[in-house]
Amino acid sequence: MPLMGSLYIGKSGLQTGQNALNTTAHNLSNMETTGYVRQQVQQSSKSYLTLSINVRGISNQEAGLGVTYSRVKHIRDYFLDKAYRRESGRSMFYQVSSEVMEEVEGQLGEMNGEAFQGTLTDYWTSIQELVKDPASAVTQGLFVQRAVEFVQRAEAVYDGLSAYQNNLNAQIKQQVDLMNQYGKQLTVLNEKIMAIEAGGVERANDLRDARDQILDELAQMADIDFNEDVNGNVWVKVEGMDFVKSDKYYEIGLHTDVKTGFYTPFWYQNATYRTLPNGVKEYNIDGAEVFKLNKQISTDLNTDIGGLKAMLLARGDHRADYTDMADAETYEGVSQSIIMNMQAEFDQLIHNVAVKVNEILAAAAGVQTGYQQIQVNGQTVTQKVQYCLAESDGYMRRDDGSPIQMFGKKGSDGYRKVTLTDDMRDADGNVLLDENGNPLVPKGTEVWIYNEENTANPEAEPESLYSIKNLQVDDELVQKPSMLGFRLADGSEDKATVEALRDAFTEEAYTLNPNVKKPTSFVDYYDDLVAQVANSGYAFRSVYTNQENTVDSIYAAREQVVGVSSDEEMSNMIRFQNAYNASSRYINVIDQMLEHVLNTLGV
Repeated sequence: MPLMGSLYIGKSGLQTGQNALNTTAHNLSNMETTGYVRQQVQQSSKSYLTLSINVRGISNQEAGLGVTYSRVKHIRDYFLDKAYRRESGRSMFYQVSSEVMEEVEGQLGEMNGEAFQGTLTDYWTSIQELVKDPASAVTQGLFVQRAVEFVQRAEAVYDGLSAYQNNLNAQIKQQVDLMNQYGKQLTVLNEKIMAIEAGGVERANDLRDARDQILDELAQMADIDFNEDVNGNVWVKVEGMDFVKSDKYYEIGLHTDVKTGFYTPFWYQNATYRTLPNGVKEYNIDGAEVFKLNKQISTDLNTDIGGLKAMLLARGDHRADYTDMADAETYEGVSQSIIMNMQAEFDQLIHNVAVKVNEILAAAAGVQTGYQQIQVNGQTVTQKVQYCLAESDGYMRRDDGSPIQMFGKKGSDGYRKVTLTDDMRDADGNVLLDENGNPLVPKGTEVWIYNEENTANPEAEPESLYSIKNLQVDDELVQKPSMLGFRLADGSEDKATVEALRDAFTEEAYTLNPNVKKPTSFVDYYDDLVAQVANSGYAFRSVYTNQENTVDSIYAAREQVVGVSSDEEMSNMIRFQNAYNASSRYINVIDQMLEHVLNTLGV
């Protein structure tokens, strides 16, 4: 090998050593950078120079041309990445669920320093005091005042749950906006990576790190699948639908419910729309929802992945009330939502208390059960109705003769005064019948008829419901608690009514929801409700803790592959520095030899 050619060999060593040192320094400087993956130097020999060919020899006579810096390897493990992203998404699902349960526990546990349990206990205590002395103005006033506190604090708990729904709704929008932002960034990174790596020599490792970090973040929001094509582009699916394909991403839209303002993520490409006169597109998102929330939540089915999905499930799709507990099929619509389930069960307690107290007072006012015959679609239908004669000035009545109600409705009256007319009559001219169909009162009679709740279609008449959102204690009764009286026509105390109130609170005739078989009383209902929340919260926290351990172990395994070790990098730095120094000394020796040759020849 000529001496001048030897200089190029030394030069290749210097260049390779310098590049290797730069890569090592790059690793060390990014040790704390989130998402950074260590880069590994790969060296190889340059093509050999053939000096002579010996067909009889084992090999030809060749001379090496030095070393080359072949590539910087991007150290990743696809299977560990996939496992980490799947389990971190599952961990985030249970983390969000656990946080929601803690918030619900806080709403039920403390209201400005006083637990709602105390409010319910105070109301129960006022009834017990009323039993001792029903005709006392003090016990009657306490009974009404505790009812006011009961409604006010029930509203505060329900409003707190509703406010948290709104909070989750805002977070959902933020998460979807961030997902769309990530989608745009992935397409940009795909283009940059493809442009840099198109020559087949250079690797865009730092850009790949940024792209992988985005995939890690996306995996915590939703269930994703990903793969890389031959051109270096990453393709991403979210909940089984294409999200990013090479240089294109499919935006996730947000449909806003008109009544609640709740957002529902949907795929624009799967939704139909019509253009309104003002140019705005009105979307029909049926079947285009990103998340199928009606599926059973199960680890086996991989339906428990993603913090965004957990938020949507916890928030639910409406403000639930006791009408959502009508039967097992109806309850299924709210059972998977932490907040809606709590709203429905809590509202059911308040509704049952209000209705039961009103029923007992109505019985004291002489309210009876009759039947009406009405025409529905040309058919005669008999329905049950609660009524009392208007002309009576009996006990537990107002001055106008209407029955006293402890709990009234904000949007409508509890009773309406009607005169039985021809358009409400039966064949004999009577509208009110007994259970055998016999007339109770003649046409022309004035009666107070109870305004039934429209539980069959609560959205059509929400003002008809005895629900927290529509409940109040009668204003006149608050001003004059002595209206209750609790004295019969003969002047004696009405022990039967107050004892009925007491028995109503201890009667085990209620269940938390249609799926619970254990009967409970008003006194124990709230305790069972809180216990259910505590048990659910413990279950979520236990799963989350176990899932955290799983994620940590996979993360540790992945870090062993992708993480930067300072000891290893310092060792590499010493090795590459020594190689650089050796190449430098090699060039110095060649330089000295050339100088000696030139001086000796007298050139």
